[in-house]
Amino acid sequence: MSDNPSAEPAHTSFTFSYRQSLLLVFCCTLFGGVAQYLFKLGTTQAFQAFQAGGVNWIALCTDYPLWAGLSCYGISTLLMVLALRDGELSLLYPVISLTYVWVMFLSVLLLHEPLTFWKVGGVTLICGGVALLGMNGKKAAQ
Repeated sequence: MSDNPSAEPAHTSFTFSYRQSLLLVFCCTLFGGVAQYLFKLGTTQAFQAFQAGGVNWIALCTDYPLWAGLSCYGISTLLMVLALRDGELSLLYPVISLTYVWVMFLSVLLLHEPLTFWKVGGVTLICGGVALLGMNGKKAAQ
């Protein structure tokens, strides 16, 4: 115990480095991409139930892909909050555009959507833009 009764206990706060914040945002994009895929599955089921006879609250409440997608979005949001606590918004936020890349890959692999020249071009531009922004972050981390 301290001799000074008015002294407050020392609190140590954990801070994330630039790379750790970047990794958190990268994981955020993965969870966001999976969430979008699960939303696609969940809304397809919900729409089929709606076409069969209106709003079926039991079917909606047991729409596990939809709830799993919401959970993934919750995790994604939590990771983003943690990353932004110590990271630079202008460097980290554009990384979220990688979510579009994961959604495209999941759509092609799991939903058998066509992979077109334009999709590949768009993904290339997104990855290039994120890489360019990341180069500025490397200078900030040094």
